[in-house]
Amino acid sequence: MNKKYRKKYEAVVIGVSAGGTNALKMILSSMPADFSLPVIIVQHLHPNSKNDMPDLYNDSCRLKVKQADEKEGIVRGCIYFAPPNYHLLVEDDRTFSLSVEAPVNFSRPSIDVLFESASDVYGASLIGVVLTGANNDGSRGLKKIKDGGGLTIVQDPDTAEYPSMPTSAIAASKIDYVVPLEDIVSVIVKLSETGVG
Repeated sequence: MNKKYRKKYEAVVIGVSAGGTNALKMILSSMPADFSLPVIIVQHLHPNSKNDMPDLYNDSCRLKVKQADEKEGIVRGCIYFAPPNYHLLVEDDRTFSLSVEAPVNFSRPSIDVLFESASDVYGASLIGVVLTGANNDGSRGLKKIKDGGGLTIVQDPDTAEYPSMPTSAIAASKIDYVVPLEDIVSVIVKLSETGVG
């Protein structure tokens, strides 16, 4: 492929809701130890959830998994989770900010809030992923990623424990890859290595 069509991807954002624990366990346990991009995740949580999402995945993941902190710099090869009851945003200086503004799509953290702020910062260098879920959060944010030149991936609804969120994302914009859950990591890794979408 002509080099002018190659992209240098800088970050991956993932949105997931109902059925997300099983889906993320499969994805995060499949990430190679040398994966070089930051992975930023919003998983819908009950507002009073414990801050233990990283603990669910650390033992099975070869990359560092942690909760995102206010003003924390985003580093490569780390997996970040939005904390319960906070929107997670990416700032222009590649740090995180946390917000207690009103829920979006009845959710805080909201997938759309993360996706839209990350798209503003990373533009065409962003990969956005929507997984299983029972609402339509993420559809608007994924469309913004696509419109900004980024790359979009959606879990095949037939492989989703709850297909509503993937189905809504597919209906909202032209998705680059609609793939079964078990194939998502291989697509992300290939894109991060080759820059070819």
